Order: sequence, then structure tokens, then C-alpha cells
Amino acid sequence: MKARAALPRDKADTLLLLGSALLVLLPHARHLPPWISLLCGAVLSWRAAITLRGKRMPSSLVLLPIAVLAMIGVQTSYQTLLGRDAGVAMLVLLVAFKMLEMHARRDLFVVIFLCFFLVLTNFFYSQSIFSALLMVLSVLALLTTQLSFQFTGAVPALRARLLMAARMLALAAPLALLMFVVFPRIHGPLWGMPGPGGGAKSGLSDQMAPGQMSSLALSDEPVFRVRFDGPAPDQARLYWRGPVLDSFDGLTWTRGAEKHAPRDQRLSVGGPALSYEVTLEPSPARWVFALEMPGRIPALPGRVTHVSPQFELTVGSAPQERVRYRASSHLDYALQGGERLANASRWLLLPYGYNPRALQAGMDLRREPEPAARVEAVLRRFREQPYSYTLEPPLLGRHTVDEFLYQTRAGFCEHYAGAFVFLMRAAGVPARVVTGYQGGEINPLDGFMTVRQSDAHAWAEVWLAPRGWVRVDPTAAVAPERVRRGLGAAVQMPAPFGIEALRGFDLGRDGGNWLGQLRNALGAVNNGWNQWVLNYTPERQRDVVNSLQAGFTGWPFIALITSSCILLLLYGILIRRRAIHPIDALYSVLCKRLGQHGLARAADEGPTAYAARVAAASHLAAPTRAAAAEFLRRYSAWRYAPVQADPRLAATLKSLLSQVR
Repeated sequence: MKARAALPRDKADTLLLLGSALLVLLPHARHLPPWISLLCGAVLSWRAAITLRGKRMPSSLVLLPIAVLAMIGVQTSYQTLLGRDAGVAMLVLLVAFKMLEMHARRDLFVVIFLCFFLVLTNFFYSQSIFSALLMVLSVLALLTTQLSFQFTGAVPALRARLLMAARMLALAAPLALLMFVVFPRIHGPLWGMPGPGGGAKSGLSDQMAPGQMSSLALSDEPVFRVRFDGPAPDQARLYWRGPVLDSFDGLTWTRGAEKHAPRDQRLSVGGPALSYEVTLEPSPARWVFALEMPGRIPALPGRVTHVSPQFELTVGSAPQERVRYRASSHLDYALQGGERLANASRWLLLPYGYNPRALQAGMDLRREPEPAARVEAVLRRFREQPYSYTLEPPLLGRHTVDEFLYQTRAGFCEHYAGAFVFLMRAAGVPARVVTGYQGGEINPLDGFMTVRQSDAHAWAEVWLAPRGWVRVDPTAAVAPERVRRGLGAAVQMPAPFGIEALRGFDLGRDGGNWLGQLRNALGAVNNGWNQWVLNYTPERQRDVVNSLQAGFTGWPFIALITSSCILLLLYGILIRRRAIHPIDALYSVLCKRLGQHGLARAADEGPTAYAARVAAASHLAAPTRAAAAEFLRRYSAWRYAPVQADPRLAATLKSLLSQVR
């Protein structure tokens, strides 16, 4: 501490600038090539050593080759010097190199303003509440540094400068909030400029192969959040429909061409509609998720929602920003029911030359005349024979279904759904694979249900006359806890990175332990940030502005404004009174009393000149003149002399004031 206090002011200010710049540059290390982060760290360390040792700055002959090599490195890493990522990398290097090229006072402010701009670029890569808090901290550090350069005389302590910068931020916060609420917005996030490759995470695709779903199960990434208008359904009924797969080549299930499929949109629903609101995270896919079955097509802001013949919901382009939409579903439904299924052969196709044992087993099931009994026979096989549900199934060869059914007997949901549909088609029952998400976790603090990549699931649909397409989940026959309570209750997660450890599941799901409570609290805060800040769309802004306009009429608004003005006036008076020092208050009383004797103090008259005029006033009694002159002398010494005030000064001035009559 003593060594830091002994630093000259220019060195202390330079080190403060280096610390602020380091705080601004650190978040960019997550997305920059490692060599840029290491180079910036070396440059800042070099500048700190120069400052502490009092050495000369490096010459341009040294800096120029380094800068040229850095530009060549950026070109090599990004294959361009333009664009978002390359531009941010160049700006980061510019801030670092500028530290070695500061020769005048204006260079300090150039670095500060570059850092302010660099703070904004962080929102290209992350808009989370934690990133926002870090950016506020960075701005606070930069303001403190800028204030330090402004003082020409004595510099306040660092804590005092921090408080000054914090007050500046606090004063700007109401204006920033007002601009956020009412300033016209554009569709999409302001900082959502897409970069190469996009920023969305991978998720469900339009194909399914063994091992694909199990890899998603290891991801805790949220896919969407749901807020139900009423109580949420039971976990076992939460099937969020996604891609429907009908083509099988022996290894992979894929979506067939829709242009040849008849558009049979028959859907009968029963029971009350379940209304809810979905907040969909950014995604590289076009899927829109809703509970089976949606009674009406969800309307996404600025997009057209399409419904396929298989009742898949998609949009024209992948949502690169967070999207919120309303939906309603009926859990009791009949899809394309009747005595006959159009184009039934499409749902019976099987590849030639694959899985001969399973093919024969399915054909043997045709001895059972009732299709529903064939379905039950396969489910009974999964329940009674030693099949296991695991995240780490053995690798399969060419005949994936045969090897799974008769050899390994261990798999994840895609194994059971794919094998079940294969057996059903071989048994003459139209069947298809449906992928999506099953379940979800409700946060008790905010009431939102979060559906994550780990909730990815595959199930089957079989067509039974006259019921139509019926959902069958073969995974529930092997691991019923997966459907009733979630993935963590059905499988053992790989340690130490298991989702059970991260999500709490049984212990943390209801907030019963501190880990679960902390996770719920962080989830609620992050979701609130997403809902009210990042998802403040033009439509929501229009609703807010309209409600404000409706409220700015009538006597309640006038009464509110009047009372607010009165309260602000009273608050200002109280603050002003509190701001007056007791010694200054006594001085004001003296001036008022002398003014009553015809000696009012002029606005530009100091206490010394005022004392001389009072001493020359012959119409005052000698004791009064002497007391007033002594009062003004002591007050002038207290106000202007660089000495410590006498703790008894106030009592002395009160005694002298009593003699001025």
C-alpha cells in the first residue's frame, strides 16, 4: 500500500488505465484466437514495466514490424481484414498497441474512447445478464480513469473517484431506461449481427442415427422456455413435437420429400385447450415447437408459420434471435382418423438387405389379426426381456436393428423408437419416428418451464383404424422414469460432468438443497433478463407505449405529476438545508442581522472586505462592531486558511453572534 501511494500521479494514472483496458479486453479472450490474447497480455505487461521503471517508450521502428505481423496474423486467422470478427480483433490489437504509443495527453483520451467502443462490441457475442454486469463494471472503471485525468490539482482518493463515477452512472441510468423503453426499435436484437457460422447452437435435425440423441442429452443448453396460463400438465404428457422421420436407409432415419405427400390435415381435438407462451432460443433450424397437438398455428412475430402434412411446425428462416409466441394445444386429439390411410405404403417402406432377423420377427407378428395387439406384443418384449436404457450404448454395425434387438439390448431413445417402427412396418402397421423434446423443468421462483437439449427425445406413431395416428413411446416400456420424471431419474449421468450434478434433478428440482435453490435463482434472473430486456421486441414496445399513452390522461395522471413535483421540491429544499454547513448557517444569520442595521452584504463581497466596512460603521455601538469584526475574522480564517478548524469554533461564533444586537 505504501509503495502504491508513493507512485507519482502520472504513473498511478497510467496503471489505472492499464487495469481498465485489461478489464475491457478480458471478455474478448473467449472468442479471439489465443495468439491475440497472448500478444495483448504481453503488450500490456510491457507497458506496465515501462511505467514502473520509468523507461522510454519503444520507437516506431520497433512497433511498426510488430503491428504489420499482427495484421498478417489477423488475415491468416480470419481470411479477411473486414467483417465483425476480424474488425473486433483489429480493434483489440489497436487498443493494446496504442498503450505503447502515448506521447501526449490526448492519447490517453483516445485509448479511453477506444475502450468505450470496445465495450459495445462485447454484445456481438454475448447478451446475457452476466455480460451486461461485466460491461457496467468496465464502464465504471473507464469513467474513474477518465475522471483521474481531469483533475489539475490535488487528486481525490481512488475510492472517492469510484463513487463519483458511480454517481454519474446512476444519473444516466433513468435516461438510459427511458430511451430503452420508448426509442424506436428494429426487428431483431440490436447486437444480433450474424457472424460467420452463426451463433446458434446445434440441436434437433431432420435425421436420426444411433448415438445422435444421446449426444444431445449431455447438453444443458436451453432450447425454449414455456409459461403456462394455468397449471402445467403432468411430466408424462409433455411431448413437444418436432421433425417427423419416415425414410430409413438401414442406418439413418430421415424426412421424406413433402411435395409428393397428400395434405391430409384432419385433426379432431377434445377437452379444454391448454394455453401457454413459448420463448424460443436462437437456433440454426427452422422448427417451431408446440405440445402435441396444437389447436391453432402459432403466430411468430415477423414470420410465417408452416404446417407440414405430418403436423410439423416450421418457419421460413431459422430464428437467429430469441422469439416469443403464443400457442394452445389439446392433449386429447385424433390425428387423421378413419378407416383408411391415404398413401399408407409410404409408412410401410423398409430398405432391402438390412436387418433380416427383425424383418422376419415383424412378419411373424402378422399372424395376430389386430394391429393394436401387434403393437402391444413389441412393447411387451421391451418390458419383459433384459433391455436397458443407457447414454453409452455399444456401437452397432450394418444391421443396426438386429444387433440392438438380439445382441446388445442396450440403447437410448433413438434405438428403441427406430427398432419399434422397423418392427411395426415389417408387421404391416404404418409407423413413423417422431423427434422432439419430452418433459421440462419448472422453476418455482418464476413459474417458467425450461426445456433443454438434454430433454431431446424420439418416439413413434402408429396408424390404427379408426383412431388414426397414435403416439407410442417404446422408451417408456423400458425406462418409465424417463417419461415420468426426466432423464436424470432414468440413467446414471457420466461423472463428473453429469447433468444430474448440474441440474440437481431429484435434489435440486424442487429447490430442496442449496444447489437447487441457487440454480433456480440464477435461472429466474437469467430468464427475467431474456424476457424483459433481450426480448423487448417492437411489438412489445408498441404495447407499452400505447398503455403509457392511455395512462397519461385524466385527473389521476395530473394528480400524480403534481404530487411528484411537490415531493421533488420538498426533497430539494431538504437536501439544500442539509448541504449548508453549520458555520455557514451562522454566517448567514450574522449577515441578516447586520443587514437590519443598514449593512447588507453585497453579493460579491467577501468576509474580509465586509469586516472592514462593518468596522467603519459609526452608527453601530462599539461592542457590536467589535463582536461582528471578530466573528468575520474567525469565519474568514475557517473558510480560507489551510488550518484545521477549532472544534469549539461554532460555540465561539454563537457567543459573538449573540453580542450583535
